[in-house]
Amino acid sequence: MKKYKHLFFDLDHTLWDYDRNVAESLSELYEVYSLVEMGIPSFEKFFESFHAVNFQLWDWYNVGKIDKDNLRKERFPRIFSHAGGIADGIPAGFEEDFMHRTSSKPHVFPYSKEILGYLKDKYRIHVITNGFNESQAKKMKSSGLDGFFELVVTSETTGHKKPDPRIFHYALETLQTKSGECLMIGDNPDSDILGAQRAEIDQVFFNPEGRAISITPTFEIKHLKELESLL
Repeated sequence: MKKYKHLFFDLDHTLWDYDRNVAESLSELYEVYSLVEMGIPSFEKFFESFHAVNFQLWDWYNVGKIDKDNLRKERFPRIFSHAGGIADGIPAGFEEDFMHRTSSKPHVFPYSKEILGYLKDKYRIHVITNGFNESQAKKMKSSGLDGFFELVVTSETTGHKKPDPRIFHYALETLQTKSGECLMIGDNPDSDILGAQRAEIDQVFFNPEGRAISITPTFEIKHLKELESLL
């Protein structure tokens, strides 16, 4: 196998368990703010609406159709409307409360810390994420992931979002390394795998659900522990 020097990890859905952390936060918000009294009939409907709207907004963000401020401004009004609630009656600070609660959650994917500990003495480990600086830093600190990474590259810092190869080029230039010395590990076939391919960086597709995708990654795993056999 090719000798890598640098490993780039995606954060959300790869190491940090986005779905579990978000579900906990939304459940708390549903109860704390008595959202049933605002027309949202159940937590399940609230949760379903969050995923439908949030996915669409992040898809727009990743292709430049919406910016950070408008994503956050529009998110919960759209979610409340989707769930049948009162969109113009959202409590003040609701978005901020959601961000604080979610970013403070500690849940990571199985074997995340163990595999990072295993890899840390063998490689230089970094993060490349489309997330925002403040929230990603909080997530890593609250989950105990922050001590493993040398460089954290965000789309907010670089002005470029995966799969744009320029976010990867930024990392390569900052680390003064070449694409052939690097490996990208991530769950998203477009932003992580296609993005790394565009930057001529090998990839590991983290695919715990066994999804079929239209592109072929360098490697594919269902569990992070499988990285031991690769690296």
